[in-house]
Amino acid sequence: MGFKYHRTIRFQDTDAAGVVYFANILAICHEAYEASLATSGINLKEFFGKSDIAVPIVHASVDFFKPLFCGDEVVIELVSQQLSDYSFEVGYQVFLGDMIMAKALTRHVCIDGGSRKKRVLSGELLGWFNN
Repeated sequence: MGFKYHRTIRFQDTDAAGVVYFANILAICHEAYEASLATSGINLKEFFGKSDIAVPIVHASVDFFKPLFCGDEVVIELVSQQLSDYSFEVGYQVFLGDMIMAKALTRHVCIDGGSRKKRVLSGELLGWFNN
């Protein structure tokens, strides 16, 4: 599944040097992830709220190639990939124009909301991979 998310870098995203703070790029990528879920028809309030499943991030990484500044208009392209019956990863590329500014990756595991044990990915997540 491929998805593009448009975002303006805001002052609150930057650090004292005026560039995007390293942890905030993951927050911006997570915005793109949430937007992709919503676009595929997943109800975010239910998915992240009172669902019987949870999909916590168990690994995250970011590589920066060039700095991003307040006012930059970026496009985050994300691609999700199922890794197993109970896990998936999302790869992100952050573009400014045609230049890749950063790459990120999040790995998620599907667990039962009560027992916190691994469980098979839900039908709605499987549908999300195919959108």
